[in-house]
Amino acid sequence: METFLTSNEWRWRLLRTIVQGVLGVIVANIDMLVGCAVLEPTWRAVVVALVMAALSPVMAELGAASAEKREKGLSDE
Repeated sequence: METFLTSNEWRWRLLRTIVQGVLGVIVANIDMLVGCAVLEPTWRAVVVALVMAALSPVMAELGAASAEKREKGLSDE
């Protein structure tokens, strides 16, 4: 999981983008999955973009916290 969040190699960046996109589509279509309120198709693209915009810094912070934790663990030994 640390490699997924912290690595800057192209394959890990690509995988993070794909995961963000999939989560964005799931959130945008949650209304159809649950069967309550219906979103217009034009708003679905906006929801996907907003979810991806929110997930990007969250994943970056998780990666930074993971790297910081790893550094503290190495410095203690």
